[in-house]
Amino acid sequence: MEFKPLFAGKLVRLAAPRSEDNEYFALWSENDEYLRIMDNDPARPITPEAWGEFEASLIASPNGFHFHLRTLADDTLIGSAGLFDIQWMHQVASLGIAIGDRAYWGKGYGTDALQIILGYAFRELNLYRVGSTTISYNIRSMKAHEKVGFRQEGVQRSFIQREGKRFDLIQYGILRLEWEALQ
Repeated sequence: MEFKPLFAGKLVRLAAPRSEDNEYFALWSENDEYLRIMDNDPARPITPEAWGEFEASLIASPNGFHFHLRTLADDTLIGSAGLFDIQWMHQVASLGIAIGDRAYWGKGYGTDALQIILGYAFRELNLYRVGSTTISYNIRSMKAHEKVGFRQEGVQRSFIQREGKRFDLIQYGILRLEWEALQ
């Protein structure tokens, strides 16, 4: 039997974290635009050491799988992706993805990474459902989710506050059968 590539897509691959990568994540944490599309938490710069500690906690979790995203063309680190809060009994997980290097925004790298992490979720981990959220002003993320087959399942109205304005949190989900139909 010949297996499909598990870690590589058309543009990026899922890679193990390297200690030298911490410097990049710390640098990206100084970009407030990146922080405000990547997470709901208050934006704040972090040190390479703090990133390493945070990442170690992700890797140690039995209910999550965390990867770095590297380009296939030249092995450049561009971000991270992972599955977390896995409920094994129900075969469900949440997905997170972030492209930290601005040079790779809006060029299909996020969509490719979503495809790869979904393949990992459904083919390797035998999950049935993957959920994800994004903030309503992150149009690139919304388009990428929908392009790979996620369906909008709900909206938490005015959930996020940024600079005195309120924004919705968009909830997405995809089932294994929906993902398989697109392959």
